[in-house]
Amino acid sequence: MIGGFRSITPHVTTSKIPMSTSGVRVRIAPSPTGEPHVGTVYIALFNYLFAKKMGGEFILRIEDTDANRSTPEFEQKVLDALKWTGLTWSEGPDVGGAYGPYRQSERKDIYRPFVEQMVRDGHAFRCFCTPERLEMMRDAQRAKGLPPKYDGHCLSLKAEEVIERMESGEPSVVRMKIPAEGSCDFNDGVYGDVSIPWDAVDMQVLLKADGMPTYHMANVVDDHLMKITHVARGEEWLASVPKHILIYKYLGLEPPKFMHLSLMRNADKSKLSKRKNPTSISYYSALGYLPEALMNFLGLFFIQIAEGEELLTMEELAEKFDPDNLSKAGAIFDVQKLDWLNGRWMREKLMPDEFLARVFDWASENSRLTEGLKLAQSRITKLGELPQLAGFLLANDVGLTPASFAGLKTSPAETLEIVNTVAFDLEKILEWNVETIEQELRDIADRLGKKLRVVTPPLFVAMSGSSRSLPLFDSMALLGRSVVRQRLKVASIVLTSMVGPA
Repeated sequence: MIGGFRSITPHVTTSKIPMSTSGVRVRIAPSPTGEPHVGTVYIALFNYLFAKKMGGEFILRIEDTDANRSTPEFEQKVLDALKWTGLTWSEGPDVGGAYGPYRQSERKDIYRPFVEQMVRDGHAFRCFCTPERLEMMRDAQRAKGLPPKYDGHCLSLKAEEVIERMESGEPSVVRMKIPAEGSCDFNDGVYGDVSIPWDAVDMQVLLKADGMPTYHMANVVDDHLMKITHVARGEEWLASVPKHILIYKYLGLEPPKFMHLSLMRNADKSKLSKRKNPTSISYYSALGYLPEALMNFLGLFFIQIAEGEELLTMEELAEKFDPDNLSKAGAIFDVQKLDWLNGRWMREKLMPDEFLARVFDWASENSRLTEGLKLAQSRITKLGELPQLAGFLLANDVGLTPASFAGLKTSPAETLEIVNTVAFDLEKILEWNVETIEQELRDIADRLGKKLRVVTPPLFVAMSGSSRSLPLFDSMALLGRSVVRQRLKVASIVLTSMVGPA
């Protein structure tokens, strides 16, 4: 095994992206572990436009190897979000195809033979290191100012010892071997020629103790078996290319052509994150953005146009799309520009009848309007009270100010603690509904050592802008996870201004 490790050729190269239109196959491979991110749609749109431009196929694959966080609810949200944007795919978990299954959890038995081949050929090895040992190892490396990576502890185990430990039932993973010297040199469709030294690459786990592959192994095997010709993804995966190229080499396979797109960023160049700004597609849908406007906005990052040509349909974006002329500068998610485009789409692209239909569809999303009205029925004396009581379900902003929280019995500091705790803990909920929200809020109250009736009033205000509102748990379920997250964030900002710096 050691000999096989040392004999690896240190330089691996890939050729530049050919602009042939024959047999092009691209994919989007989201993980169903949370609300679909606008960055996922950004990458999906690029792949879709690339396939359109090249006369190829656009495929959807669900990467759900993280069994602890992947849920059917989140998978459905991924499908719903992508369909809402207007994207279509020729193969996927919902439409089938010749290279299925299109969920990695349903492909578990496919990966093991590839891993075993790498072990047999001396390119991978069994690792029996415990989580405790690995953490101690990483802590020691960090203390020395070194980047944490596997130290090769199990690399030289004798075959007999490996067999004996496996037969005894000792848990183990499979790791890949990395060349001892040299670099991985490849060409990226955006970054051009890239060179990454092998000593910066970790001995990646390929197969976990539960028999499931890691992202890296499953990604390579699936792209090969699904005949993916071009992999376009976010630049955060650029550092993983050496691992992927090496797996292809070890298995004797031809790697696809790689394109790593600049990350979407805020106006201050910070990474677009749900902790700072709304990022969920469901949030933009709930606020009444048109999918055509959002895709128009995202598509402008991939094309070159003159001023005054900004309003473009999907077909027009595909026509102007040029994969040879992509920027590494970063895509700035400018909400003001999105608002401007959305306004233009509503005014210039929708006929009055279509505009009305869109309004009714939007208000009925997630049954907000109908269920909200049902909840309001027992709380009003005349219909004219409905906008004040239930209007928050459709509002972009409930207008929170310090005065909104003035009537609460809790102090601003105590109210802030409640809001921040709820904002953090609600992220733990996998299935978002009335029952799970109520149970989590009851648990939060217990953890805070408070009565539920103390915890809920600040949340009424945060959700609706008023202490008189519809039932809280139902309202939060109707608003949806992404809108609730943003309203709690706004409430936290307002309350922080009242409390002052810590």
